[in-house]
Amino acid sequence: MKAQTEQRTGLLYGFGAYGMWGLVPLFWPLLKPSGAIEILAHRMVWSLAVVGVALLAMRRWGWIRELLRQPRKLALTTLAASVISVNWGLYIWAVNNGAVVEASLGYFINPLVTIAIGVLVLGERLRRAQWAAVGIGVAAVLVLAIGYGRPPWISLVLAFSFAAYGLIKKKLNMGGVESLAAETALLFLPALGYLLWLGTQGRSTFALDDPGHSWLLAATGLVTAIPLICFGAAAIRVPLSTLGLLQYLAPVFQFGLGVVYFHEAMPPERWAGFSLVWVALALLTWDALRTARRSRARLAEAGASAATAATAATATATAASEAAVAAEVAGGAEVAGAVHGAPEPPPTVATPAREPA
Repeated sequence: MKAQTEQRTGLLYGFGAYGMWGLVPLFWPLLKPSGAIEILAHRMVWSLAVVGVALLAMRRWGWIRELLRQPRKLALTTLAASVISVNWGLYIWAVNNGAVVEASLGYFINPLVTIAIGVLVLGERLRRAQWAAVGIGVAAVLVLAIGYGRPPWISLVLAFSFAAYGLIKKKLNMGGVESLAAETALLFLPALGYLLWLGTQGRSTFALDDPGHSWLLAATGLVTAIPLICFGAAAIRVPLSTLGLLQYLAPVFQFGLGVVYFHEAMPPERWAGFSLVWVALALLTWDALRTARRSRARLAEAGASAATAATAATATATAASEAAVAAEVAGGAEVAGAVHGAPEPPPTVATPAREPA
């Protein structure tokens, strides 16, 4: 019962995290007239403040000393911070410049790009269904390039930067809140310096007469940290396969907002390209679920075999133990008979065989 409750709670956290990430295109236009770089700088500064409060509440500080003692880990964290800055900045720019649909495509094709990086960088081997999904994804990008009249560079940069970020995070192996704190701490001084420079140039929008705008810029820290905290809570409560399916909620919401709310154009060739992407993702999901099911079946079979072997070994051990006890009892009886003068069994007399009549 407790496990089911935990899993339901994890699903709610997962829906919350990906739902917020999917609806975030509604937030960035509220920050105009701030530019994408200014919004990004505020996001870095205020995110550090939010995760700092979270770490203070959780009393997690030991990882800082460990990070500073490992130059390689610190360098990887710096690289992760740089890559996610590109991803964040481009996404904000895309949303505020009428490219929500193209931005959503980046997160649709991200799983395919992640698989490609696994082959090229980590030397992983793909199953046939995965190869087919990657091939369909490449065809989709070509169709979309023809439709746009150019390569969908926003989608590609978002997909490759986020896939690279995931690869770096895999090597870092840090918690979500801790890694965000480390990344934003590394970016804090450059971001704060840029905001101060904007202020000296009279180009900062933070000090406008509208206090609501300043509060919205400060809220970028909450918009960044809260979904990540929900994601971390979901990751420890639901299976990875479930979390992998939930990740498609964000680009689905973003695509829907781009078409329905922002009224972005979707000519037939763009629909064709997106349809190919969705076919590739459906194939990838089917393969992942089938593989997970087979793995569970093999584990169950191995567990059943191990249980049978253990039962047989227990039975054999029990039989051997009973035989030893019986032998010990019999031996004890013979010794007792010898000591107390027990009568010997009568001699056996052979009966002569009768002659045939």
